[in-house]
Amino acid sequence: MIPTPHPNPLPACGERVRDSAGEGRPVRCLNMALVACLACATGAAYACGEQLHGDRQTAENGHYVVAYTTTPQPIVVGRHFVVDFVVCPRAGTTAPQSVRVDANMPAHRHGMNYRAAVSGAGAGAYRAEGLLFHMPGRWDLTFDLVSGSTTERLASALQVE
Repeated sequence: MIPTPHPNPLPACGERVRDSAGEGRPVRCLNMALVACLACATGAAYACGEQLHGDRQTAENGHYVVAYTTTPQPIVVGRHFVVDFVVCPRAGTTAPQSVRVDANMPAHRHGMNYRAAVSGAGAGAYRAEGLLFHMPGRWDLTFDLVSGSTTERLASALQVE
């Protein structure tokens, strides 16, 4: 079967078309620009943390995406581990002024016995060292993103065996 052309094919960008009064006008490229912008925005969200090595996980809200990996993978009970992470602000949000990393066990209502030290690695990338899960179970790894007087907490659940 030979395909038949669509009765109303879409004109190319810049092509002149006739309106109801018979006047020729160029087609605007707004739709293509919109598609390009959406592709860029989607690509930026997808790319968050692509420089991280290992199994990347995310925590996110309406303002930020945090992509992270842990070393070692998987986390071993009773051994210190490192979290490498990247904070990606969503459109219209500025980068946080500071970040903190912590963890707690919601079922037991307690946190870690250690405080993580966070250092910046440039371009929204950070490293948290000195974390240790002292018992197996569900832990919520939390990222506190501080901007001025506002702190936003993003959490990611981890099951540690």
